[in-house]
Amino acid sequence: MVAFVTSLIITAAMVGIFYLYAARRPADLAPSWGEAMIWAAFMFTFIFWIYGVVPHQFLTWADNELNWRPDKLLFGPGDIVKPQAEGGWLPFTLSYLILRDILVVILYNVLLGLNLKMFIDWQVRGDKLAKADAIVPASSYGRPLVKEGAKA
Repeated sequence: MVAFVTSLIITAAMVGIFYLYAARRPADLAPSWGEAMIWAAFMFTFIFWIYGVVPHQFLTWADNELNWRPDKLLFGPGDIVKPQAEGGWLPFTLSYLILRDILVVILYNVLLGLNLKMFIDWQVRGDKLAKADAIVPASSYGRPLVKEGAKA
């Protein structure tokens, strides 16, 4: 459990570093070659981490410490998912191994959503400033309130 929680803490730290940098990085400034290489390596490490290390640590935790095996059947609280073979109502048998696999798929999907949100936030980080600069005050008749030839 310690390794899985540590991998989640490192993921949160990497996301924090990303957003701290994205907040101070001007959107219209072209990156230098070295800066591009550093962030390419950072994002490669981040993707390796969230799609490789974090799910692996969860699977290792579930297999070893939680002892979720195929022969350990899942009945749920109050036997709500007890299979018909064991006297319950559910027409199929669930084991903790199936629960482990479902949870790791959910984990992958959450991390994919985080990855996509980060990419989208990076791409649109300058749009708010551009929209704020593009707003020109208008009169009650709808005409812009700037002098002719002046920049807005």
